[in-house]
Amino acid sequence: MNKLAVLVPCYNEELTVSKVVKDFKRELPNADIYVYDNNSKDKTVELAKAAGAIVRKEAKQGKGNVVRTMFKEIDADVYILVDGDDTYPAEEVKKLIQPVLDREADMVIGDRLSNGTYFAENKRGFHGFGNNLVKNLINWLFKSDIRDIMTGYRVYSRRFVKNMPIMSAGFQIETEMTIFSLVYRMKIVEVPITYRDRPEGSESKLNTLSDGFKVLMTLFDLFKNYRPMLFFSGMCSLFLLLGIIVGIPVIVEFIKTAYITKVPSAVLAAALFVIAFLLFLVGVILDSIKNQSCILFENQLNQFEYHEAEKNRGIRE
Repeated sequence: MNKLAVLVPCYNEELTVSKVVKDFKRELPNADIYVYDNNSKDKTVELAKAAGAIVRKEAKQGKGNVVRTMFKEIDADVYILVDGDDTYPAEEVKKLIQPVLDREADMVIGDRLSNGTYFAENKRGFHGFGNNLVKNLINWLFKSDIRDIMTGYRVYSRRFVKNMPIMSAGFQIETEMTIFSLVYRMKIVEVPITYRDRPEGSESKLNTLSDGFKVLMTLFDLFKNYRPMLFFSGMCSLFLLLGIIVGIPVIVEFIKTAYITKVPSAVLAAALFVIAFLLFLVGVILDSIKNQSCILFENQLNQFEYHEAEKNRGIRE
């Protein structure tokens, strides 16, 4: 039997955590329900324990820090990650789990956007705008067609959880996991789910402006790291264009008079061309390093699967 673990990161969720734990215990009676408290100042811990959850603490503030610790500490075959705010339906969890059980997915995304329930329920207009902005940028930059990037309801395979290096500290974690899956060709399946807004009195911990800015900066950084040739080629083109704009009057003057009087412009144009060449060279070098990283990661996955197969064979014997 596959071992299931429900992972619930929480920060001040006393109004909803008990219901979330009970709902998942009802739907998945054989699963272990873990609530990781992230320095809550209310009764989150007490209520989670009373509902039957395994409660642990993470001192480093931020959802990314909590998920990193969860992935390191918890041993399971299937991991269900869900927010503790009761916005995601436990009754739909089985259809998210199935693609992982069937080995059709390493990450199943609970898609809130396709059926329109998120836009109908969400009362924070800028959140919807931010979701669409990040989704469209990722799909454009990484040539994908993911429908919901920022959802907090996901299911992962053991293969994914034990091989992904989480670097994000906060709400950038969903963006990081999605891009990681796209770059390293993890199997992604999206399953439409029903979304409901937080109950009255429960407040979102996501700050639209500051957290949205952090997500965009993370996206920018990951694009640079995972698509260096495209990133630095774009920078190269910009400096090359500036060099041409600055250098054309110098060239025209030289053709007409065989003299150069615009010496500062000539020096600036030459410097811009040199910078453009160096940026292109940096892109080539970093792209080679990235390709080697992909090869090493494939080898890491192969070794992981071999050791998992050996472990399972030993258990059966």
